[in-house]
Amino acid sequence: MKNRVSTDKFFIDGTAGRLQSILEEPTDAAPIGAVVVCHPHPQHGGTMHNKVAHTLARAFLRMGYAVLRFNFRGTEQSDGHFDDGIGELDDALVALNWMRERHPNVAMWLAGFSFGAAIAVRAATLVEVSGLISVAPAVTRVAGRLDGQPDCPWLVVQGDEDELVEVETTIDWLNTLQPGPELQVFDGVEHFFHGRLIDLRAAVTAFVEKTQSSSTKA
Repeated sequence: MKNRVSTDKFFIDGTAGRLQSILEEPTDAAPIGAVVVCHPHPQHGGTMHNKVAHTLARAFLRMGYAVLRFNFRGTEQSDGHFDDGIGELDDALVALNWMRERHPNVAMWLAGFSFGAAIAVRAATLVEVSGLISVAPAVTRVAGRLDGQPDCPWLVVQGDEDELVEVETTIDWLNTLQPGPELQVFDGVEHFFHGRLIDLRAAVTAFVEKTQSSSTKA
């Protein structure tokens, strides 16, 4: 890892109670940006410690970003109960607002995996963010439910052998969006990206760095 990192574990006050959180920040220099990472479905074992969520966090940390991961309501030590994506959207917005207050003058990204990717997409249609990363988004939770689409640089990463989110379903949904995100399909990869997490990290890093370069030139 390029940067030494500090790690703080604490709770954020949410609308259903406290949200268990982990903040990681570079210590060698001020963060060049910040990101909030949303984890997969809590009723299927998803937490902020999930390997894909962890990989997203590491990708941003290596680039010098501050990273906030949190557990949705009712997950591990977070208060409340699962709310079928409605309350969880509130949780994501609370986490994003907390991160903005801590780092008000840097690029602010959202990232998520599966259920968390769907929540992050919906959040990005409600508040302005600098960029969005969606890994194997739970399409049924966003398709037809959006009043618009995220107005920011947006990457979707999907495995072509995903057993939970069929790649054809993702492509059909993205084809309804204009202009839509950038899509990268990984050959031979299932939902949890087993054996391909380093490749996922590289894809995320390349997209974020490309976006940074474009905004700097602009």
